[in-house]
Amino acid sequence: MQTIINSLLPEFNVQAFQNGEFKTVTNEDVKGKWAVFFFYPADFTFVCPTELVDLAEKYEELKKMGVEVYSVSCDTHFVHKAWHDASDSIKKINYTMLADPLGVLAKGFGVFIEEAGMAYRGTFVVDPEGKIKIAEIQDNSIGRNAEELVRKVAAAQFVASNPGEVCPAKWKQGAQTLKPSIDLVGKI
Repeated sequence: MQTIINSLLPEFNVQAFQNGEFKTVTNEDVKGKWAVFFFYPADFTFVCPTELVDLAEKYEELKKMGVEVYSVSCDTHFVHKAWHDASDSIKKINYTMLADPLGVLAKGFGVFIEEAGMAYRGTFVVDPEGKIKIAEIQDNSIGRNAEELVRKVAAAQFVASNPGEVCPAKWKQGAQTLKPSIDLVGKI
C-alpha cells in the first residue's frame, strides 16, 4: 500500500448540501485553508450519525482554528438533504456534506470499497497548500472520536508553523514539544 501523506488533494468537482442549500465544491475551494475530509459509508445508517453529530459538536472549535470540515459519503446531495430533513441528529450539522455518488473522492483518497459502492471510515487533514498531513482509515464497524481529531489538527498546525519541533504522544495545545536532536536519542 502506498501512503498518501504529503500528496496533494485529488482534483474534484462535486455537489454538496449545507445549511439547507445545494452547492458545488471543488478542490480549488479548499486551497488556502486547513480542511478535514471525513468519509463515512452511507446516510441513514447506524454508526455514521453518531460520528457526524460528534463532529458537528466540534465544528465551531475547528472553524476557530481556521479549519473547514467536509463530510463525504457516496450518497447524492439529495440523499444528504433527505437525511437532514428526517433526522433530528443530522439537523445539527452545519458543515458541508459532500456527495460522491461516483466514488471519485473516495477513490482519490483510497477509501472506496468497490464491491459495496461506499467508503470506509477515513479521516484526512489537508493543509493550506493542499497536502494531506493526516490520514486515518478504519473498518466501518468502528466509530471515531472528534475530540481526538481536534487534537491531531492542532498538532499538525503547530508543527507546520514551528519547523524543527515535533509533538509527542497525547500532546495538547500549550504542552511541551520536542526538538529532535542526537542529544535526545535514548533519553526519552
